[in-house]
Amino acid sequence: MTARSVVQTHSAPAAIGPYSQGIVAGGFLFVSGQIPLDPATGEMIQGDIAQQVRRVLENLEAILVAGGAGMDRVVRTTVYLLDLGEFPKMNEVYREYFGANPPARSTVGVAALPKGARVEIDAIARVE
Repeated sequence: MTARSVVQTHSAPAAIGPYSQGIVAGGFLFVSGQIPLDPATGEMIQGDIAQQVRRVLENLEAILVAGGAGMDRVVRTTVYLLDLGEFPKMNEVYREYFGANPPARSTVGVAALPKGARVEIDAIARVE
C-alpha cells in the first residue's frame, strides 16, 4: 500500500464535508474541488463569474503551495460550470493563472454546485 498525506491550510476554505483539501500520494497532489468561498469567513464571495473563478483559483493555489506544488506543476484540472455560457469569461481568468502551457482540462456543465456556487475547479499536480 502506498503512503498518503493530508494537505490542510488555513489559506484556503475548510472542507465543507467529509473530505480533505488535498492528498499527496504517488508523487501527485490531488486537490479537492474548490468553490468561491472566502477562506477567512467560509462564506461565498459575491461578484461575477470572473471574480468567482479568481477566488477559486486562489484557493486552489493555496492548497497547491501547502502541498509542495504550485500552479506550474498542475497537470490536470476539471472545471464545473453552472452556466456554460460563462465559459469565455472563465477562460480569460483561467489563462491568467496557467499561462502559455496550461494543464490538461475538462469543462463540464452541471445542474447545481455546493452552496449555490457558479464554478468549481479541482486539480492534480506533480510534487517531488
